[in-house]
Amino acid sequence: MAEYENSVVPMIEANYDRFTSVEKITADFFISNTKKMDFSAKEMAKRLHVSEASLSRFAKKMGYGGYREFIYHYQPSIRTSISYVGEQYTEVLNAYQELLNKTYNLIDEAQIERIVKYLLEKRRIFVYGFGSSGLAAQECKLRFLRLGLDVEAITEFHELVMNEARVHEDCLVIGISLSGATREITDAMYEAADKKASTVYITSHNESGWQEKFDEVVLTAVKKNLEYGNVISPQFPILVLLDIIYAGYLAEVSEDEGKKHDTTLWSKIKKYHLKGNPEIQ
Repeated sequence: MAEYENSVVPMIEANYDRFTSVEKITADFFISNTKKMDFSAKEMAKRLHVSEASLSRFAKKMGYGGYREFIYHYQPSIRTSISYVGEQYTEVLNAYQELLNKTYNLIDEAQIERIVKYLLEKRRIFVYGFGSSGLAAQECKLRFLRLGLDVEAITEFHELVMNEARVHEDCLVIGISLSGATREITDAMYEAADKKASTVYITSHNESGWQEKFDEVVLTAVKKNLEYGNVISPQFPILVLLDIIYAGYLAEVSEDEGKKHDTTLWSKIKKYHLKGNPEIQ
């Protein structure tokens, strides 16, 4: 697995929106730079066509005492030798990278396009999942609600059973079970398929017969004991996959339409937030 280096670049990126247009010139340079050079304030001011004072303000906005302190922390970011973080932290980072690499190799672009087509055509979308998969189902619901889709997350058994009466051929049912061993979810997916709903099963387990029964079986990346949250959150590979589907959907819908709905939604939330509502953060 790849090694990880200490870098202040994420800090620059995290504060990017706080910078003035002049400070963003400085930020863009340090984000993209890969060479060692004379980083003195005088030399950098000349190179970037900014004042030394603006370099100082840039550094202070990230919590440094001044530009000199920023450079002290920045220079190790471009060293050819990489510093190691603690072994326990590296294990976490490597686990995430491993799952991202596996996801890259599992993604079927044609399949994503077919799922996006279901999202565009179906009147109602149900997302099934329990436990960690249920958390991913809730996230999926929130993401697509922002774009105006009629989406409901079903994350409790009795609700799942009762919901079967609402499923019909104009629905898309997305089932999520990382292990593929959640019998209740699988049975509900079979029921949805029998009612002619479009069915998408997201799982790491490619069970014999599922490919024939469901419209799409989307395989997620998996790691030993991932479903038990041994090292990292088990919903991570599912969320990555859902984000890929979300990106595919955004590519198909009118960009103005999506932005309009999202802007309207968050302007309402902001209005209540400005009134001091502690429930909205």
